[in-house]
Amino acid sequence: MDSQHKTIQSCEMPHVCRVCEARHGGVCGTLTPAQLFELNRHATRRKVDAGNELIGQGESVSHYSNILSGVIKLSKMMADGRQQIVGLQFAPDFLGRPFHYESTMTAEAATETEVCTFPRNLIERMLNETPDLERKLHSQSLKELDEAREWMLTLGRKTAQEKVASFLHMIATHIDPDHGEQNTFDLPLSRADIADFLGLTIETVSRQMTRLRKEGVILIENNRHITVPCLERLSDAAGND
Repeated sequence: MDSQHKTIQSCEMPHVCRVCEARHGGVCGTLTPAQLFELNRHATRRKVDAGNELIGQGESVSHYSNILSGVIKLSKMMADGRQQIVGLQFAPDFLGRPFHYESTMTAEAATETEVCTFPRNLIERMLNETPDLERKLHSQSLKELDEAREWMLTLGRKTAQEKVASFLHMIATHIDPDHGEQNTFDLPLSRADIADFLGLTIETVSRQMTRLRKEGVILIENNRHITVPCLERLSDAAGND
């Protein structure tokens, strides 16, 4: 495609889509300008405060969302009320499973989050019309499967320190997709949630954070602001290859 045609395509896009960074890495990057215009007519951008649900486990799915910024916490509830955090999602991930009409988990904003929400029936029609969109969502699902398998290794075989370091490394490499790996960030989860996610006690998480701080792998300010002087050292502490 020549540069003149790209410019024409860009001008034909809705302004909000042209300036949306999530579009380039997310599912909207597979759509034509005409499809973006149609999607934009039905889309709603909204901010969700930390702690608020986007959808609950067992609820009927009427919309899907692109995550524009922030962190989404995914959790599952057992019949007896016990709950487990099973994953985190970051921009520009797609939130929801097309053609599944009931949510299998709860999605909650772990930080202040901004999402762009679309009607389910519109996305599913576009999936049938646009093979690239279907492939993009399929690729995201495979990526999430690979990450879930890696996390099984973390939970099943790594030491407590490696688990905490793995969590911090994941945040550093995912929390700001526009700028790549981040050496400074605020923890998106409380110590209690980190413990739940890692299968550790709160006390163990605190001890391992202190140990990583004393070893110079991380710096901690105000209990939640993390600085990583060297991401390679953090990766080594996580037991990564």
